[in-house]
Amino acid sequence: MAYDHFAAICHPVFYGQMMSNLLCKGLAWGSWGLDFLTAVFNILPTINLDFCGDYTIPHYSCDLPSLFPLSCSDIFSSFTVLLCSILLYGFGTYLLIFYSYACIVSTILGISSSSGRSKSFSTCSSHLIVVLLFYGSAFLCYLMPTSGSPLELIFSVQYSLVTPLVNSLIYSLKNNEVKTAGKRTLRKYFHFRQSNKEAAG
Repeated sequence: MAYDHFAAICHPVFYGQMMSNLLCKGLAWGSWGLDFLTAVFNILPTINLDFCGDYTIPHYSCDLPSLFPLSCSDIFSSFTVLLCSILLYGFGTYLLIFYSYACIVSTILGISSSSGRSKSFSTCSSHLIVVLLFYGSAFLCYLMPTSGSPLELIFSVQYSLVTPLVNSLIYSLKNNEVKTAGKRTLRKYFHFRQSNKEAAG
């Protein structure tokens, strides 16, 4: 998405060449492939861990950082692999997104008309919201020491469940039909509540 916005805003004339069907498929398969490889590389060292004592995980999901404190074997190699994957994959993709948006912001600031700047920024706003929600909560969840605190559980649910659920909603908020349907639903809801108050009074 960041590259798509970069191509659309920074190089609109060459957008068709820069975002070909082959490249779109390559970007999608590449991201899924990297996710799969990251999962495999993190799971393989964890398979050999021994667990003893309390098997209760103070978490909603079975993430690796919540498994490590339960292990009575050496977790150094598993922790090192997890840390390297976070640094390479997490920060690597974050830096690519940051670079794309730095170029986008530079291009938007160079646009003379305020309506053009507003339209360009609204193109990126949905993706920026999703990126901030996902990366912010994921980094906080993985980089905070495991303690089982309510805040840690909230961050875990935020990046693993809430962000994917609201992802399509956030992207569809730019669609005029969705906006109209949302406003119509809210009007009906407030009208229904007002009618109930008047009937009760």
